[in-house]
Amino acid sequence: MKKYLALTLAIVLCLALFAGCGTKTDDTAASPDASATDTGALYEQAAGKTYTVGTDTTFAPFEFEDETGTHTGIDIQLLDAIAAEMGFTVEWQVLGFSAAVTALEAGQVDAVMAGMSITDERSLKYDFSESYYDSTTGIAVAADSTAASLDDIKGATVVAKTGTTGAEYAESIAAEYELNILYVEDSATMYTYVESGQAVACFEDYPIIQFEISRGNVDCKVINESESSCPYGFAVMKDTNPELVAAFNEGLKRLKDSGKYDEILATYFGAK
Repeated sequence: MKKYLALTLAIVLCLALFAGCGTKTDDTAASPDASATDTGALYEQAAGKTYTVGTDTTFAPFEFEDETGTHTGIDIQLLDAIAAEMGFTVEWQVLGFSAAVTALEAGQVDAVMAGMSITDERSLKYDFSESYYDSTTGIAVAADSTAASLDDIKGATVVAKTGTTGAEYAESIAAEYELNILYVEDSATMYTYVESGQAVACFEDYPIIQFEISRGNVDCKVINESESSCPYGFAVMKDTNPELVAAFNEGLKRLKDSGKYDEILATYFGAK
């Protein structure tokens, strides 16, 4: 009888032990699901926050000062629309391209939106959004110049903006075409160098220089374009403000779906 009683107690204890293990396994399995839910919509974490964004002074039509003195352009309108869609606020700082990037690295701004091309080298330091525009680099000379190709500016002094893909393109062909490169901080000064004869040609993103020429603001003509295109992206320092990049990407998708993105571009480039 004692043996039967002992056996019964042993069975009850084993069943209780297995029941306890089963409960623990169920709790553990539920944890990843809860964690995934918490992080599932990273972009929602940007809502209600205010971000300081550095931009260029003159990079029309992406950023420029209009006739009323208001700083506007594709970048300004696009990010403002994304912010309104996603529920965060933007405080703009008009600094110039090089200064904006320096401010980002110093932690003085949270992000940069300034027609900034996404490159492998930059991606080592910055986290970029998805591309919101693709551009080539244009080479422009004075309108009355006889130059019609790269061969015609061989051995010449040219000008580009510091830290831009235009400067990188000039540097990449400098040895082949024996170019002497001058560096300036803004587009307006760069164009003046060409118009005044201080430089034979300038290197600028094609839609930018073509837009200025079409408006009659620059007395130049484009003689060449780079073969490869450069995507523009919204940038933050690496591993910082991931929710802001996520909000930008989600907002950009929504603006494209609604037609607002095309509407903003059509303001400057005309309807497709």
